[in-house]
Amino acid sequence: MSKANPLWGAPRIHGELLKLGIEVSQATGAKYMSRQGRPPSQTWRTFLENHVQQIVATDFLVVRTVSFRLLFVFVVVGHHRRHAVHFNGTAQPTAEWTARQIAEAFPWDSAPRYLL
Repeated sequence: MSKANPLWGAPRIHGELLKLGIEVSQATGAKYMSRQGRPPSQTWRTFLENHVQQIVATDFLVVRTVSFRLLFVFVVVGHHRRHAVHFNGTAQPTAEWTARQIAEAFPWDSAPRYLL
């Protein structure tokens, strides 16, 4: 039953067996459930270590000026050396402005593979 329905847990299988008239404890049902035979996947830490050269992160920061106006600062940080690749500020950020900043941060086909 557990092989045919891999998403079912021990409580569900126990309930189905009770409906069929088979009285076993839930612990016994859990004991005989089939295990998933999938190979272990790559962990998040391993992924980051393998691809750190190809990852950059972007973020907007909000800064108050001396005259209490808001400035939005767009920052691009490279993960390999943990340095700012590009930054710029504006009072009125738009989607076009943000796209232009990303294009300016990576000229001449130097765009990273992963953008966070």
